[in-house]
Amino acid sequence: MTPKPKPPLVSPDATEAQFYEALQQADIDKLMAIWSDDEDIACVHPGGLRLLGAGAIRASFEAIFANGAIDVHPDKVRRLHTHASAVHHVLERVQAQTDEGRQTAFAIVTNVYLLTEQGWRMVLHHASPGTTRELQEISEAPSTLH
Repeated sequence: MTPKPKPPLVSPDATEAQFYEALQQADIDKLMAIWSDDEDIACVHPGGLRLLGAGAIRASFEAIFANGAIDVHPDKVRRLHTHASAVHHVLERVQAQTDEGRQTAFAIVTNVYLLTEQGWRMVLHHASPGTTRELQEISEAPSTLH
């Protein structure tokens, strides 16, 4: 059976939207369709090891999806785009039902996309644990010469 070709993704934003939809739907095929075919793709889950290659990334998300979909939403997305690459700095808001009720956690994320012959594809997803402090950003104030 010949693998089905990946649909073209027309922008880094479209690729990112499909990534978060796949997480929210626990859809491993949809999730893997956004990744580049490059052997050096990488993923780091909060507090986890660096996972290299599609096989390792797929296995990690299959294990995560064994517990169901992830109620995750990208907030405060900052974008750096060039003609062939894009870096998105994201504050992820993750919600889960626990014994104490609905809990919210945060992750600080960098998603990197490259423009390939198949459209925009993810080459890196790196997430670090965050706190509610990240809701307030620290940025350099613009300097003014007088």
